[in-house]
Amino acid sequence: MIPEDWDLDQLGNLTNRVGSGITPTGGEKVYTKEGRPFIRSQNVGWGELQLSDLAFITDEIHKTFATSEIEEGDVLLNITGASIGRSAVADPRIAGGNVNQHVCEIRTERQKLEPKYLNYYLLSVSGQGQIDSFQAGGNRQGLNYNQIRSFTIPLPRLPEQRAIAAALSDADGLIGALDALIEKKRAIKQAAMQQLLTGKKRLPGFTGEWETKRLGEVASIRNQKILPSNVDPDMLCVELEHIGQGNGQLLAISTAQNSTSSKYRFFTGDVLFGRLRSYLRKFWHADRDGICTTEIWPLVVDASQVDSGFLYTIVQSDRFVEAASISYGTHMPRADWSVMKNFEVCLPSLPEQTAIAAVLSDMDAEIAALERRREKAEQIKQGMMQQLLTGRIRLPSVGEANDQ
Repeated sequence: MIPEDWDLDQLGNLTNRVGSGITPTGGEKVYTKEGRPFIRSQNVGWGELQLSDLAFITDEIHKTFATSEIEEGDVLLNITGASIGRSAVADPRIAGGNVNQHVCEIRTERQKLEPKYLNYYLLSVSGQGQIDSFQAGGNRQGLNYNQIRSFTIPLPRLPEQRAIAAALSDADGLIGALDALIEKKRAIKQAAMQQLLTGKKRLPGFTGEWETKRLGEVASIRNQKILPSNVDPDMLCVELEHIGQGNGQLLAISTAQNSTSSKYRFFTGDVLFGRLRSYLRKFWHADRDGICTTEIWPLVVDASQVDSGFLYTIVQSDRFVEAASISYGTHMPRADWSVMKNFEVCLPSLPEQTAIAAVLSDMDAEIAALERRREKAEQIKQGMMQQLLTGRIRLPSVGEANDQ
């Protein structure tokens, strides 16, 4: 269902090129530190270019497959592997470069189809639905050029296409600004941790020497194993995948009734730390009782020496994570308590510990609030895409122009 003044057309009728490049003979050995940008599937994100690991090729290699030279405004679509369906618009940073065989260049006829409008459509529910329709059994095995040319595109007039793309670009701009602010706040928190947890910076009103102790002297693993069938079936059950990476948040909730294997018991105030692949930074300060996988340590403190909130800040530090990552096992590396119990911690007085934990907790709360704003902005953008790209909602100025 589209507005009466919109058309439907196949993408092949709206493009000048649908095709890919190749991977040069020699593979990564031919990549250089500068030259022509060479775009691989990892460089094409969901609506944006990801150029942190951009490869380059020489002019000589470029000439061997110059027909795939990127032009500004080309829509780049991943067509193989796990990243099928990701797309982005080529900008001046990569113009003049090349793509490999896993990335398709779609060059639109600019008087018929605005590239940014096409990119947003490909990323929409409808666009991804067409991509999925060609993947047998939902395996997302690959797209060929004829399939891409057969995509059906809802087509408002060019001014409306540009207006829709501009509105969605503004939404992306807000999300990007929030991402930058979140990253800045995280960097500020890391710097604060480095200062506050070492005593290089003291909070107002606190003096006195700090004491160095081993972790095993002030905390221990709550080594109380239990079967899920022996607790309330609605009790919280935390698996590693439920904890966010590096943000200390629960991403999902499960209960004891959904698990059968032996678990650790934990209680409110315990510090949970993921011992499997510790470098993933899985930690959570328990705000309720529950059970967790034995791949997570529930750490309980000696309350006469350590504030649990202060220990929670310690397990987030680079120094702690690096020490925990010196582990046993290569395929499934796990932190070793016999090593970590000797990890040295610097302890101020209990009141100062509590104050430091409160400052860093406030920073966490601010970051979490920004992340919720970002999530809401993303949801709003997705709703805008669904409404604007189907014509269910028309932009006022464009609608009035089309009525005249």
